[in-house]
Amino acid sequence: MTSPSAAPTLIAPSRAAVTADGRARTYEVRTFGCQMNVHDSERLAGSLESAGYVRADAGVEADVVVINTCAVRDNAAGKLYGTLGHLKSRKDKHEGMQIAVGGCMAQMDKEAVQQKAPWVDVVFGTHNMGSLPGLLERARHNGDAELEILESLEVFPSTLPTKRDSVYSGWVSISVGCNNTCTFCIVPHLRGKEKDRRPGDILNEIRLLVDDGAIEVTLLGQNVNSYGVEFGDRQAFGKLLRAAGEIPGLERIRFTSPHPAAFTDDVIDAMAETPAVMPQLHMPLQSGSDRILKAMRRSYRSERFLGILDRVRARIPHAAISTDIIVGFPGETDEDFEDTLRVVEQARFASAFTFQYSIREGTPAATMPDQVPKAVVQERYERLVALQDRISLEENQKQVGRRIDVLVSTGEGKKDAETHRLTGRAEDNRLVHFELPAGSAVPRPGDIVSVAVSHAAPFHLLADSPDGAPLQIRRTRAGDAWDRTQAESCGVPTPAVSLTADGRRAVGLGIPTLRPA
Repeated sequence: MTSPSAAPTLIAPSRAAVTADGRARTYEVRTFGCQMNVHDSERLAGSLESAGYVRADAGVEADVVVINTCAVRDNAAGKLYGTLGHLKSRKDKHEGMQIAVGGCMAQMDKEAVQQKAPWVDVVFGTHNMGSLPGLLERARHNGDAELEILESLEVFPSTLPTKRDSVYSGWVSISVGCNNTCTFCIVPHLRGKEKDRRPGDILNEIRLLVDDGAIEVTLLGQNVNSYGVEFGDRQAFGKLLRAAGEIPGLERIRFTSPHPAAFTDDVIDAMAETPAVMPQLHMPLQSGSDRILKAMRRSYRSERFLGILDRVRARIPHAAISTDIIVGFPGETDEDFEDTLRVVEQARFASAFTFQYSIREGTPAATMPDQVPKAVVQERYERLVALQDRISLEENQKQVGRRIDVLVSTGEGKKDAETHRLTGRAEDNRLVHFELPAGSAVPRPGDIVSVAVSHAAPFHLLADSPDGAPLQIRRTRAGDAWDRTQAESCGVPTPAVSLTADGRRAVGLGIPTLRPA
Protein backbone atom coordinates (compact mmCIF):
# COMPACT_ATOMS: atom_id res chain seq x y z
CA MET A 1 0.00 0.00 0.00
CA THR A 2 1.39 3.42 -0.94
CA SER A 3 1.92 6.09 1.69
CA PRO A 4 -0.29 9.20 1.65
CA SER A 5 1.22 12.20 -0.07
CA ALA A 6 2.85 14.81 2.17
CA ALA A 7 3.16 17.42 -0.59
CA PRO A 8 1.09 20.61 -0.13
CA THR A 9 -2.38 20.26 -1.61
CA LEU A 10 -3.42 23.17 -3.80
CA ILE A 11 -7.12 24.04 -3.96
CA ALA A 12 -8.09 25.83 -7.16
CA PRO A 13 -10.63 28.66 -7.17
CA SER A 14 -14.13 27.30 -7.77
CA ARG A 15 -16.72 28.87 -10.03
CA ALA A 16 -19.35 27.60 -7.62
CA ALA A 17 -17.96 29.82 -4.86
CA VAL A 18 -19.37 32.89 -6.61
CA THR A 19 -23.01 33.67 -7.42
CA ALA A 20 -24.17 34.86 -10.83
CA ASP A 21 -24.09 38.47 -9.62
CA GLY A 22 -20.49 38.16 -8.39
CA ARG A 23 -21.11 37.70 -4.66
CA ALA A 24 -18.87 35.22 -2.83
CA ARG A 25 -20.93 32.40 -1.36
CA THR A 26 -20.71 31.94 2.40
CA TYR A 27 -20.05 28.74 4.35
CA GLU A 28 -20.41 27.33 7.84
CA VAL A 29 -18.69 24.20 9.20
CA ARG A 30 -20.42 22.44 12.09
CA THR A 31 -18.25 20.02 14.03
CA PHE A 32 -19.43 16.98 15.98
CA GLY A 33 -16.97 14.91 17.99
CA CYS A 34 -13.33 14.86 19.04
CA GLN A 35 -10.31 17.15 18.75
CA MET A 36 -9.33 15.37 15.54
CA ASN A 37 -12.63 16.47 14.02
CA VAL A 38 -12.07 20.04 15.21
CA HIS A 39 -8.70 20.00 13.48
CA ASP A 40 -10.21 18.46 10.34
CA SER A 41 -12.84 21.20 10.31
CA GLU A 42 -10.09 23.81 10.19
CA ARG A 43 -8.81 22.06 7.07
CA LEU A 44 -12.28 21.99 5.54
CA ALA A 45 -12.66 25.71 6.21
CA GLY A 46 -9.23 26.40 4.72
CA SER A 47 -10.07 24.40 1.59
CA LEU A 48 -13.33 26.28 1.12
CA GLU A 49 -11.68 29.67 1.54
CA SER A 50 -8.94 28.71 -0.91
CA ALA A 51 -11.71 27.90 -3.38
CA GLY A 52 -13.23 31.36 -2.89
CA TYR A 53 -15.94 30.85 -0.25
CA VAL A 54 -16.09 33.18 2.77
CA ARG A 55 -17.09 32.30 6.31
CA ALA A 56 -20.63 33.34 7.20
CA ASP A 57 -20.98 35.90 9.96
CA ALA A 58 -22.33 34.64 13.28
CA GLY A 59 -26.11 34.43 13.21
CA VAL A 60 -26.28 34.72 9.41
CA GLU A 61 -27.48 31.71 7.44
CA ALA A 62 -24.73 30.33 5.21
CA ASP A 63 -25.04 29.38 1.55
CA VAL A 64 -23.12 26.17 2.22
CA VAL A 65 -23.39 24.20 5.46
CA VAL A 66 -20.83 21.46 6.07
CA ILE A 67 -21.37 18.95 8.86
CA ASN A 68 -18.22 17.15 10.01
CA THR A 69 -19.59 14.10 11.79
CA CYS A 70 -18.58 11.71 14.55
CA ALA A 71 -19.49 8.03 14.78
CA VAL A 72 -18.11 7.13 18.21
CA ARG A 73 -21.33 7.42 20.21
CA ASP A 74 -24.61 5.61 19.58
CA ASN A 75 -26.49 8.92 19.38
CA ALA A 76 -24.21 10.17 16.58
CA ALA A 77 -26.69 9.11 13.89
CA GLY A 78 -29.62 10.69 15.71
CA LYS A 79 -27.71 13.94 16.10
CA LEU A 80 -26.76 14.00 12.41
CA TYR A 81 -30.18 13.21 10.99
CA GLY A 82 -31.91 15.51 13.45
CA THR A 83 -29.65 18.33 12.28
CA LEU A 84 -30.28 17.46 8.63
CA GLY A 85 -34.03 17.48 9.22
CA HIS A 86 -33.79 20.99 10.64
CA LEU A 87 -31.61 22.14 7.75
CA LYS A 88 -34.09 20.85 5.16
CA SER A 89 -36.65 23.44 6.18
CA ARG A 90 -33.98 26.13 5.95
CA LYS A 91 -32.81 24.91 2.55
CA ASP A 92 -36.36 24.95 1.19
CA LYS A 93 -36.45 28.71 1.84
CA HIS A 94 -32.84 29.50 0.90
CA GLU A 95 -32.35 29.44 -2.86
CA GLY A 96 -29.10 27.77 -3.89
CA MET A 97 -28.21 26.52 -0.41
CA GLN A 98 -26.04 23.39 -0.32
CA ILE A 99 -25.55 20.86 2.48
CA ALA A 100 -22.47 18.63 2.72
CA VAL A 101 -21.89 15.77 5.16
CA GLY A 102 -18.39 14.47 5.88
CA GLY A 103 -16.38 12.75 8.56
CA CYS A 104 -16.73 9.40 10.30
CA MET A 105 -20.51 8.98 10.06
CA ALA A 106 -20.37 9.71 6.32
CA GLN A 107 -17.52 7.20 5.93
CA MET A 108 -19.60 4.59 7.74
CA ASP A 109 -23.08 5.23 6.32
CA LYS A 110 -22.02 6.11 2.76
CA GLU A 111 -25.11 5.92 0.49
CA ALA A 112 -27.40 5.71 3.53
CA VAL A 113 -26.92 9.44 4.18
CA GLN A 114 -28.46 10.37 0.87
CA GLN A 115 -31.14 7.68 1.19
CA LYS A 116 -32.25 9.03 4.58
CA ALA A 117 -31.71 12.69 3.66
CA PRO A 118 -32.00 13.08 -0.12
CA TRP A 119 -31.74 16.88 0.19
CA VAL A 120 -28.03 16.50 1.07
CA ASP A 121 -25.89 17.69 -1.85
CA VAL A 122 -22.48 16.18 -1.03
CA VAL A 123 -21.29 13.21 1.03
CA PHE A 124 -17.54 12.73 1.54
CA GLY A 125 -15.48 10.65 3.91
CA THR A 126 -12.48 10.86 6.23
CA HIS A 127 -9.95 10.17 3.47
CA ASN A 128 -10.82 12.89 0.94
CA MET A 129 -11.54 16.14 2.75
CA GLY A 130 -9.72 18.13 0.07
CA SER A 131 -12.32 17.02 -2.49
CA LEU A 132 -15.07 19.10 -0.88
CA PRO A 133 -14.85 22.25 -3.08
CA GLY A 134 -14.81 20.15 -6.25
CA LEU A 135 -17.74 18.03 -5.10
CA LEU A 136 -19.76 21.14 -4.28
CA GLU A 137 -19.03 22.56 -7.73
CA ARG A 138 -20.03 19.32 -9.48
CA ALA A 139 -23.23 19.04 -7.45
CA ARG A 140 -24.19 22.63 -8.30
CA HIS A 141 -23.33 22.24 -11.99
CA ASN A 142 -25.06 18.88 -12.44
CA GLY A 143 -28.01 19.62 -10.21
CA ASP A 144 -27.52 16.24 -8.55
CA ALA A 145 -26.01 14.92 -5.33
CA GLU A 146 -22.35 13.87 -5.22
CA LEU A 147 -21.02 10.94 -3.18
CA GLU A 148 -17.30 10.23 -2.86
CA ILE A 149 -15.95 7.86 -0.22
CA LEU A 150 -12.36 6.63 -0.47
CA GLU A 151 -11.26 3.49 1.35
CA SER A 152 -7.72 4.68 2.03
CA LEU A 153 -5.96 7.97 2.64
CA GLU A 154 -4.40 9.56 -0.44
CA VAL A 155 -3.04 12.77 1.10
CA PHE A 156 -2.42 13.73 4.72
CA PRO A 157 -5.12 16.19 5.87
CA SER A 158 -2.32 18.40 7.20
CA THR A 159 -1.29 19.16 3.60
CA LEU A 160 -4.57 20.98 3.00
CA PRO A 161 -5.02 24.74 3.45
CA THR A 162 -6.26 25.65 6.91
CA LYS A 163 -8.43 28.29 8.52
CA ARG A 164 -7.48 28.13 12.17
CA ASP A 165 -9.97 29.02 14.88
CA SER A 166 -7.26 30.40 17.17
CA VAL A 167 -4.22 32.58 16.55
CA TYR A 168 -2.58 31.72 19.87
CA SER A 169 -3.05 27.93 19.90
CA GLY A 170 -3.07 25.33 17.16
CA TRP A 171 -3.70 21.65 16.48
CA VAL A 172 -0.99 19.66 14.72
CA SER A 173 -1.75 16.15 13.50
CA ILE A 174 1.22 13.78 13.78
CA SER A 175 -0.57 10.66 12.54
CA VAL A 176 -3.92 9.45 11.27
CA GLY A 177 -5.60 6.10 11.83
CA CYS A 178 -5.11 3.48 14.53
CA ASN A 179 -3.64 -0.04 14.70
CA ASN A 180 -5.46 -1.04 17.88
CA THR A 181 -8.50 -3.32 17.87
CA CYS A 182 -10.51 -2.16 20.88
CA THR A 183 -13.79 -4.03 20.73
CA PHE A 184 -15.94 -0.96 21.49
CA CYS A 185 -14.35 1.39 18.94
CA ILE A 186 -15.36 2.03 15.34
CA VAL A 187 -12.54 4.51 14.62
CA PRO A 188 -9.95 2.10 13.09
CA HIS A 189 -12.57 0.93 10.61
CA LEU A 190 -13.34 4.51 9.59
CA ARG A 191 -9.91 6.14 9.83
CA GLY A 192 -7.83 3.17 8.68
CA LYS A 193 -4.45 1.87 9.82
CA GLU A 194 -2.02 4.28 11.43
CA LYS A 195 -0.08 6.49 9.03
CA ASP A 196 2.69 8.63 10.49
CA ARG A 197 3.80 11.99 9.16
CA ARG A 198 7.50 12.61 8.80
CA PRO A 199 9.05 14.41 11.80
CA GLY A 200 10.40 17.19 9.59
CA ASP A 201 6.94 17.92 8.16
CA ILE A 202 5.45 18.09 11.66
CA LEU A 203 8.16 20.40 12.98
CA ASN A 204 7.87 22.65 9.91
CA GLU A 205 4.13 22.99 10.48
CA ILE A 206 4.76 23.92 14.13
CA ARG A 207 7.32 26.53 13.07
CA LEU A 208 4.82 28.06 10.65
CA LEU A 209 2.23 28.21 13.40
CA VAL A 210 4.70 29.94 15.71
CA ASP A 211 5.66 32.36 12.94
CA ASP A 212 1.96 33.26 12.68
CA GLY A 213 1.83 34.04 16.41
CA ALA A 214 0.88 30.78 18.12
CA ILE A 215 2.62 30.01 21.41
CA GLU A 216 0.80 26.72 22.11
CA VAL A 217 0.33 23.57 20.03
CA THR A 218 -1.47 20.31 20.71
CA LEU A 219 -0.13 17.23 18.92
CA LEU A 220 -2.95 15.00 17.71
CA GLY A 221 -3.30 11.33 16.88
CA GLN A 222 -5.62 8.44 17.65
CA ASN A 223 -2.67 7.01 19.59
CA VAL A 224 0.06 9.64 19.67
CA ASN A 225 2.66 7.66 21.59
CA SER A 226 2.72 4.87 19.02
CA TYR A 227 4.04 7.50 16.61
CA GLY A 228 7.01 6.08 14.72
CA VAL A 229 5.71 2.52 14.44
CA GLU A 230 5.36 2.95 10.69
CA PHE A 231 9.01 3.87 10.21
CA GLY A 232 10.40 1.59 12.90
CA ASP A 233 11.34 3.98 15.72
CA ARG A 234 9.49 3.20 18.94
CA GLN A 235 11.03 6.20 20.69
CA ALA A 236 10.04 8.63 17.97
CA PHE A 237 7.34 10.37 20.00
CA GLY A 238 9.67 11.28 22.85
CA LYS A 239 12.18 12.58 20.31
CA LEU A 240 9.45 14.61 18.64
CA LEU A 241 8.49 16.24 21.96
CA ARG A 242 12.11 17.21 22.60
CA ALA A 243 12.58 18.59 19.09
CA ALA A 244 9.37 20.63 19.26
CA GLY A 245 10.52 22.01 22.60
CA GLU A 246 13.54 23.56 20.90
CA ILE A 247 11.46 25.70 18.52
CA PRO A 248 11.96 29.36 19.51
CA GLY A 249 8.76 31.08 20.58
CA LEU A 250 6.82 27.89 21.33
CA GLU A 251 5.88 28.05 25.00
CA ARG A 252 3.31 25.29 25.51
CA ILE A 253 3.14 21.78 24.04
CA ARG A 254 0.29 19.37 24.72
CA PHE A 255 -0.71 16.07 23.14
CA THR A 256 -3.71 13.77 22.97
CA SER A 257 -4.43 10.94 23.25
CA PRO A 258 -1.86 8.34 24.27
CA HIS A 259 -2.50 4.64 24.87
CA PRO A 260 -1.36 3.13 28.18
CA ALA A 261 0.01 -0.01 26.51
CA ALA A 262 2.51 1.99 24.45
CA PHE A 263 3.33 4.66 27.03
CA THR A 264 7.03 4.27 27.80
CA ASP A 265 9.46 5.88 30.21
CA ASP A 266 11.31 7.73 27.45
CA VAL A 267 8.12 9.75 26.85
CA ILE A 268 7.85 10.53 30.57
CA ASP A 269 11.50 11.63 30.54
CA ALA A 270 10.88 13.86 27.51
CA MET A 271 7.86 15.43 29.23
CA ALA A 272 9.82 16.11 32.41
CA GLU A 273 12.95 17.40 30.68
CA THR A 274 11.33 19.61 28.03
CA PRO A 275 10.15 22.86 29.68
CA ALA A 276 7.64 23.62 26.94
CA VAL A 277 5.77 20.32 27.45
CA MET A 278 2.99 21.15 29.85
CA PRO A 279 2.43 19.25 33.14
CA GLN A 280 -0.74 17.64 31.84
CA LEU A 281 -1.55 14.13 30.66
CA HIS A 282 -4.75 12.64 29.28
CA MET A 283 -4.48 8.86 29.84
CA PRO A 284 -7.60 6.83 28.92
CA LEU A 285 -8.40 4.15 31.52
CA GLN A 286 -11.73 2.91 30.06
CA SER A 287 -12.23 0.41 32.91
CA GLY A 288 -10.60 -0.46 36.21
CA SER A 289 -11.51 -4.14 35.87
CA ASP A 290 -8.80 -6.34 34.38
CA ARG A 291 -11.46 -8.75 33.13
CA ILE A 292 -13.28 -5.98 31.28
CA LEU A 293 -10.03 -4.53 29.93
CA LYS A 294 -9.30 -7.93 28.42
CA ALA A 295 -12.78 -8.06 26.87
CA MET A 296 -12.17 -4.59 25.47
CA ARG A 297 -8.85 -5.75 23.99
CA ARG A 298 -7.06 -3.04 25.91
CA SER A 299 -3.56 -4.50 26.15
CA TYR A 300 -2.76 -3.31 29.69
CA ARG A 301 -4.16 -3.98 33.15
CA SER A 302 -5.01 -1.71 36.05
CA GLU A 303 -1.72 -2.27 37.87
CA ARG A 304 0.29 -1.18 34.83
CA PHE A 305 -1.98 1.82 34.37
CA LEU A 306 -1.52 3.01 37.95
CA GLY A 307 2.22 2.41 37.63
CA ILE A 308 2.35 4.84 34.70
CA LEU A 309 0.64 7.52 36.78
CA ASP A 310 3.07 6.93 39.65
CA ARG A 311 6.08 7.34 37.34
CA VAL A 312 4.63 10.48 35.75
CA ARG A 313 4.01 12.06 39.14
CA ALA A 314 7.48 11.10 40.37
CA ARG A 315 9.01 13.11 37.50
CA ILE A 316 6.30 15.80 37.21
CA PRO A 317 4.83 16.28 40.72
CA HIS A 318 2.20 18.87 39.73
CA ALA A 319 0.94 17.02 36.65
CA ALA A 320 -2.83 17.08 36.17
CA ILE A 321 -3.98 13.75 34.77
CA SER A 322 -7.35 13.24 33.10
CA THR A 323 -8.95 10.13 31.63
CA ASP A 324 -11.79 8.45 29.74
CA ILE A 325 -14.00 5.80 31.38
CA ILE A 326 -16.77 3.64 29.91
CA VAL A 327 -19.50 2.41 32.24
CA GLY A 328 -21.64 -0.63 31.45
CA PHE A 329 -19.49 -2.46 28.91
CA PRO A 330 -21.07 -5.84 28.02
CA GLY A 331 -20.61 -8.33 30.81
CA GLU A 332 -19.62 -5.72 33.42
CA THR A 333 -20.62 -7.03 36.86
CA ASP A 334 -20.97 -5.19 40.14
CA GLU A 335 -17.51 -6.48 41.07
CA ASP A 336 -16.04 -5.14 37.83
CA PHE A 337 -17.59 -1.74 38.46
CA GLU A 338 -16.27 -1.70 42.03
CA ASP A 339 -12.81 -2.29 40.55
CA THR A 340 -13.28 0.82 38.41
CA LEU A 341 -14.28 2.88 41.45
CA ARG A 342 -11.22 1.57 43.31
CA VAL A 343 -8.83 2.52 40.50
CA VAL A 344 -10.42 5.95 40.11
CA GLU A 345 -9.98 6.57 43.83
CA GLN A 346 -6.32 5.56 43.62
CA ALA A 347 -5.62 7.45 40.41
CA ARG A 348 -6.84 10.84 41.68
CA PHE A 349 -7.71 12.16 38.24
CA ALA A 350 -8.03 15.92 37.89
CA SER A 351 -10.98 15.28 35.59
CA ALA A 352 -12.60 12.45 33.68
CA PHE A 353 -14.73 12.08 30.58
CA THR A 354 -17.23 9.42 31.60
CA PHE A 355 -19.45 7.62 29.10
CA GLN A 356 -22.27 5.13 29.26
CA TYR A 357 -21.49 2.26 26.91
CA SER A 358 -23.54 2.38 23.72
CA ILE A 359 -23.65 -0.18 20.94
CA ARG A 360 -21.82 0.76 17.77
CA GLU A 361 -22.80 -1.39 14.82
CA GLY A 362 -19.76 -2.97 13.23
CA THR A 363 -17.77 -3.36 16.46
CA PRO A 364 -17.19 -6.74 18.18
CA ALA A 365 -18.74 -5.44 21.41
CA ALA A 366 -22.05 -4.80 19.64
CA THR A 367 -22.80 -8.53 19.46
CA MET A 368 -21.34 -9.56 22.81
CA PRO A 369 -23.68 -11.34 25.24
CA ASP A 370 -24.67 -9.91 28.63
CA GLN A 371 -25.44 -6.37 27.54
CA VAL A 372 -25.97 -4.44 30.76
CA PRO A 373 -29.51 -3.07 31.34
CA LYS A 374 -29.86 0.67 30.88
CA ALA A 375 -31.08 1.24 34.44
CA VAL A 376 -28.03 -0.52 35.86
CA VAL A 377 -25.69 1.47 33.61
CA GLN A 378 -27.35 4.72 34.66
CA GLU A 379 -27.00 3.94 38.37
CA ARG A 380 -23.33 3.04 38.01
CA TYR A 381 -22.69 6.09 35.88
CA GLU A 382 -24.15 8.40 38.50
CA ARG A 383 -22.04 6.81 41.23
CA LEU A 384 -18.88 7.19 39.14
CA VAL A 385 -19.63 10.82 38.28
CA ALA A 386 -20.26 11.63 41.96
CA LEU A 387 -16.95 10.01 42.94
CA GLN A 388 -14.98 11.82 40.26
CA ASP A 389 -16.64 15.17 41.03
CA ARG A 390 -15.53 14.78 44.66
CA ILE A 391 -11.98 13.91 43.64
CA SER A 392 -11.84 16.76 41.11
CA LEU A 393 -12.92 19.21 43.80
CA GLU A 394 -10.38 17.87 46.28
CA GLU A 395 -7.58 18.05 43.69
CA ASN A 396 -8.61 21.57 42.67
CA GLN A 397 -8.72 22.69 46.30
CA LYS A 398 -5.02 21.84 46.52
CA GLN A 399 -4.46 24.65 43.99
CA VAL A 400 -5.91 27.37 46.24
CA GLY A 401 -3.19 29.84 47.19
CA ARG A 402 -0.89 28.82 44.34
CA ARG A 403 0.24 31.41 41.82
CA ILE A 404 -0.23 30.13 38.30
CA ASP A 405 0.34 31.35 34.76
CA VAL A 406 -2.81 31.44 32.65
CA LEU A 407 -2.97 31.67 28.86
CA VAL A 408 -5.91 33.97 28.15
CA SER A 409 -8.45 32.37 25.82
CA THR A 410 -11.71 33.23 24.09
CA GLY A 411 -15.10 31.57 24.28
CA GLU A 412 -14.46 29.42 27.37
CA GLY A 413 -16.00 31.67 30.02
CA LYS A 414 -19.74 31.79 29.37
CA LYS A 415 -20.39 34.11 32.33
CA ASP A 416 -17.33 36.34 31.97
CA ALA A 417 -19.32 39.45 31.06
CA GLU A 418 -21.68 39.29 34.04
CA THR A 419 -18.97 38.26 36.53
CA HIS A 420 -16.37 40.78 35.28
CA ARG A 421 -13.88 37.98 34.78
CA LEU A 422 -11.77 36.67 31.95
CA THR A 423 -10.89 33.03 31.31
CA GLY A 424 -7.90 30.97 30.29
CA ARG A 425 -5.98 27.76 30.80
CA ALA A 426 -3.31 27.07 33.39
CA GLU A 427 -0.18 25.19 32.38
CA ASP A 428 -1.80 21.97 33.62
CA ASN A 429 -4.85 22.78 31.44
CA ARG A 430 -7.19 23.56 34.33
CA LEU A 431 -9.85 26.10 33.40
CA VAL A 432 -9.30 29.37 35.30
CA HIS A 433 -11.71 32.30 35.60
CA PHE A 434 -9.83 35.36 36.85
CA GLU A 435 -11.01 38.76 37.99
CA LEU A 436 -10.35 41.89 35.98
CA PRO A 437 -9.88 44.51 38.73
CA ALA A 438 -11.10 48.05 38.12
CA GLY A 439 -8.41 50.13 36.46
CA SER A 440 -6.32 47.14 35.43
CA ALA A 441 -4.92 46.79 31.96
CA VAL A 442 -6.88 44.23 29.93
CA PRO A 443 -4.97 41.20 28.63
CA ARG A 444 -5.60 40.06 25.09
CA PRO A 445 -6.33 36.46 24.09
CA GLY A 446 -2.89 34.89 23.82
CA ASP A 447 -1.35 36.96 26.62
CA ILE A 448 -0.20 35.34 29.87
CA VAL A 449 -1.46 36.50 33.26
CA SER A 450 -0.02 35.50 36.62
CA VAL A 451 -2.79 35.03 39.19
CA ALA A 452 -3.28 33.49 42.63
CA VAL A 453 -6.01 30.86 42.93
CA SER A 454 -8.65 31.99 45.43
CA HIS A 455 -11.38 29.36 45.10
CA ALA A 456 -11.89 25.87 43.67
CA ALA A 457 -14.86 24.10 42.12
CA PRO A 458 -14.94 20.65 40.51
CA PHE A 459 -14.62 21.97 36.96
CA HIS A 460 -12.75 25.24 37.32
CA LEU A 461 -10.61 27.52 39.47
CA LEU A 462 -11.29 31.13 40.43
CA ALA A 463 -8.59 33.75 40.84
CA ASP A 464 -10.07 36.88 42.37
CA SER A 465 -7.84 39.68 43.61
CA PRO A 466 -8.25 40.23 47.39
CA ASP A 467 -6.93 43.80 47.20
CA GLY A 468 -7.99 44.87 43.73
CA ALA A 469 -4.40 45.06 42.52
CA PRO A 470 -3.94 45.27 38.74
CA LEU A 471 -3.35 42.04 36.85
CA GLN A 472 0.21 40.90 36.24
CA ILE A 473 0.22 40.63 32.45
CA ARG A 474 2.91 39.37 30.12
CA ARG A 475 2.13 40.57 26.63
CA THR A 476 3.01 37.98 24.03
CA ARG A 477 3.47 37.59 20.30
CA ALA A 478 0.20 35.64 20.36
CA GLY A 479 -1.57 38.68 21.79
CA ASP A 480 0.02 40.82 19.09
CA ALA A 481 -1.29 38.36 16.49
CA TRP A 482 -4.76 38.66 18.03
CA ASP A 483 -4.59 42.44 17.67
CA ARG A 484 -3.66 42.08 14.01
CA THR A 485 -6.48 39.66 13.23
CA GLN A 486 -9.02 41.93 14.94
CA ALA A 487 -7.80 44.92 12.96
CA GLU A 488 -7.79 42.97 9.71
CA SER A 489 -11.35 41.75 10.32
CA CYS A 490 -12.37 45.40 10.48
CA GLY A 491 -10.37 46.26 7.38
CA VAL A 492 -7.84 48.29 9.36
CA PRO A 493 -4.17 47.50 8.60
CA THR A 494 -1.96 47.31 11.67
CA PRO A 495 1.79 46.89 12.08
CA ALA A 496 3.31 44.36 14.43
CA VAL A 497 3.29 45.75 17.99
CA SER A 498 6.68 46.55 19.49
CA LEU A 499 7.31 46.53 23.22
CA THR A 500 9.83 48.34 25.40
CA ALA A 501 12.31 46.43 27.54
CA ASP A 502 9.95 46.52 30.54
CA GLY A 503 7.05 45.08 28.52
CA ARG A 504 5.11 48.30 27.87
CA ARG A 505 3.76 49.17 24.43
CA ALA A 506 6.33 51.26 22.57
CA VAL A 507 5.25 54.65 21.23
CA GLY A 508 5.21 54.81 17.43
CA LEU A 509 6.28 57.91 15.56
CA GLY A 510 3.67 57.61 12.84
CA ILE A 511 6.25 56.75 10.17
CA PRO A 512 4.93 54.13 7.75
CA THR A 513 6.92 50.94 7.53
CA LEU A 514 7.52 48.72 4.55
CA ARG A 515 5.98 45.26 4.63
CA PRO A 516 8.39 42.51 3.54
CA ALA A 517 7.74 41.23 0.06
